[in-house]
Amino acid sequence: MIIKSIDQLLQGRSLVSVTPDATIREACTLLDRHGIGALAVLDGPRLVGILSERDVIRRCIAAGRRTDETRVREIMTPDPQTIRRNASLADAQTVMVEGGFRHLPVIDAIGSIVGMMSIRDVPTEYRLMVERFREAQGAPTAAQ
Repeated sequence: MIIKSIDQLLQGRSLVSVTPDATIREACTLLDRHGIGALAVLDGPRLVGILSERDVIRRCIAAGRRTDETRVREIMTPDPQTIRRNASLADAQTVMVEGGFRHLPVIDAIGSIVGMMSIRDVPTEYRLMVERFREAQGAPTAAQ
């Protein structure tokens, strides 16, 4: 199946999330168990942040913090940028490239989180097409 939309991309996927009070060790266990690179951080139903492998490495491990004592809320990226589930893959890629991040929470029409996507989810042909278009427009690309 050729993926044409974020909605199609999310079909069959469940959202993996963590609370702000979980330890980094607990969050890393979830990342490993599910084979993913980022978690949505939820306070009840509300998205309050995102925790990526990069956050763990830079803000916990490299900073000499203990993973079993550090809480997700201490190192997560708060109030992450999101994208609507009806947006295009090209729009999602553009948001990630311009923002310099690799994971993007996906929300529905009322702002509830419904999934998480990664830059790796965007098919290669889409990435190349968007990069060529951005180059033609003089905008920065993922390679820059």
